[in-house]
Amino acid sequence: MWPEGEQTQELLKGVTDGDSQAVNRLMDRHREAVRRMIQMRLDQAVARRVDASDVVQDVLMEASQRLKDYLANPVMPFHLWLRQLAKDRIIDMHRRHRAAQRRSVDREQNMSGLGNDEQSAADLAALLKDAELTPAAAALRREMEQRFLVALDQLEENDREIVVMRHFEHLGNSEVAEALGLSPPAAGMRYLRAIRRLRELLGSDDASMSS
Repeated sequence: MWPEGEQTQELLKGVTDGDSQAVNRLMDRHREAVRRMIQMRLDQAVARRVDASDVVQDVLMEASQRLKDYLANPVMPFHLWLRQLAKDRIIDMHRRHRAAQRRSVDREQNMSGLGNDEQSAADLAALLKDAELTPAAAALRREMEQRFLVALDQLEENDREIVVMRHFEHLGNSEVAEALGLSPPAAGMRYLRAIRRLRELLGSDDASMSS
């Protein structure tokens, strides 16, 4: 989902060297990934009131304004820094919506936006089921994907987050570890725990796990 890092590094070097167009190219290069992340994570109630494109634009504008500070101290890869800005913006929007609605949407983040990313849902659904049990018919496969999304929404927040990062944002274990402030072994263990819990919710037998 996130752009390959080598070209990003070249653009960051261009920004450092004073290339006036490098900032725009850098933000445009990451626009689609930021849009997908925001679409996945916006609570339904918030999404009905806020245009995701406006949120994307706000995130990229903030990133442009803070880019100089990032380059002075790049504590993490650029795409992880950018996704953190996006996540902070989403959390802030949910909190403001909660104040307006007098209910928490931070703890009730409906992940229905993930349903728009059908290939990721299908890939994870296949991981959670034995190959011979994966429905061949498109309608049945879609039903299985919907069951998976319901089960995902039932996970504890930390477990749901790591599954989304690995399978919908397509981040590697080391990237997840860095983003969450964990060691790679701890991130790996959290991921395996989340997958086991998902399989339990879907009625799968742990003995059939094929990680």
